[in-house]
Amino acid sequence: MSLSVVILAAGQGTRMKSTTPKVLHKISGKSMLFHAIDAAKEVSDDITVVLYHQAERIQEEIEAAYSGIHFHLQDAKQYPGTGGAMKGVKTKNERTLILNGDMPLITKDSLLALTSGDADINMSVIKLDDPTGYGRVIIENEKVLEIVEQKDCNEAQLLTKTVNAGIYAVNTSLLEKYIPALDNNNAQAEYYLTDIVKMAVDENKTVNPIYVEEEEFKGVNSKLDLAHAEEIMQRRIKTAWMKAGVSMRLPETIYIDCRATFEGECFLENGVSIQGASFIKNAHIKTLSVIEDSTIENSDVGPMGRVRPNSVLIDTHIGNFVEVKKSTLTGVKAGHLAYIGDATIDEGSNIGAGVITCNYDGKNKYQTTIGKNVFVGSDTQLVAPLNIADDVMIAAGSTVTKDAQQGDLILSRTPQKSIKNFFYTFFGTKA
Repeated sequence: MSLSVVILAAGQGTRMKSTTPKVLHKISGKSMLFHAIDAAKEVSDDITVVLYHQAERIQEEIEAAYSGIHFHLQDAKQYPGTGGAMKGVKTKNERTLILNGDMPLITKDSLLALTSGDADINMSVIKLDDPTGYGRVIIENEKVLEIVEQKDCNEAQLLTKTVNAGIYAVNTSLLEKYIPALDNNNAQAEYYLTDIVKMAVDENKTVNPIYVEEEEFKGVNSKLDLAHAEEIMQRRIKTAWMKAGVSMRLPETIYIDCRATFEGECFLENGVSIQGASFIKNAHIKTLSVIEDSTIENSDVGPMGRVRPNSVLIDTHIGNFVEVKKSTLTGVKAGHLAYIGDATIDEGSNIGAGVITCNYDGKNKYQTTIGKNVFVGSDTQLVAPLNIADDVMIAAGSTVTKDAQQGDLILSRTPQKSIKNFFYTFFGTKA
């Protein structure tokens, strides 16, 4: 059966206590709404996102990341609520799956389970020990009879532990019939999407409960929920990569972005953070190192190294307290305490302790190019723009402001002076 997907992302999300729209808060490097879109794209090519609060900002971010997404702006003042969000939404396929944009943990398999069978409506339900805050689902003979919002429940209904998880797969023809007929005669004066279930039951339509896991369907409504969702997502990501062959020491201390990828023999030590769309191949990332949107191949980083965005390290050793930014290093050694920014360094070169590429003059960034087999002594400043040819030696403590030719020794120091017995003269003591 052909399937359309509608993602509800119109809410203000006041419990997040943030100026950022709720659905744009990130989980493992990606906005939670984008996680929902990714899952939707695995089951449908007709996806509509319903927006209202900060609609323009959200739409711009979606369009920057995806193509072919449709948008619908909710008339929230006239038609508030989840049912109001669906008013005016048009889908092209015979069945429509309605998701929430604050459910980033949903998976393709769960969505397929929700769309299986030939019931007029499939709805997701969860059994909770503490159902407080959720609409109760009244079920008899494995058929849904009614959904009652908590604020509208009587005492008996409040004892029900089966709750509405908020996702529905509905025959599109029924949506086209029921959504215009919704009213707001309830405690909140809102248009409830849940009322379509009662309409279907009243017309003897089949409404099947699909039992789902709370982990996937629990919404993110606060910063606490966001943190819990992050923990779950991280566990999934790391489990999948360890099964694929990545070694991790104390994986619970490691962070891996959902966009990061690994290949070959990789080892991540404790406290490592792999951020953005980083690519790690045959690499050893040591304790407390951070990799951001970079490529690391046949290399080791750290401990306590930092590789900032748009860097490429191939056959390279980056030691402790070395920072690399927007640079390409091939066959390089930088053992400790260096900053390498906006640079290209070729094979066989060695960067000593305390070396700095001075790449910024307060207005613009400039490039440093270092050839093969270059030795850069400790505490050297390389003032860009600068080109260092192959086979150059730069003495420790130098400030290099001019290009170096192949085979040169670069030496930039003030002459050393020794004043005999100055210590004793200064302090007035005898030698």
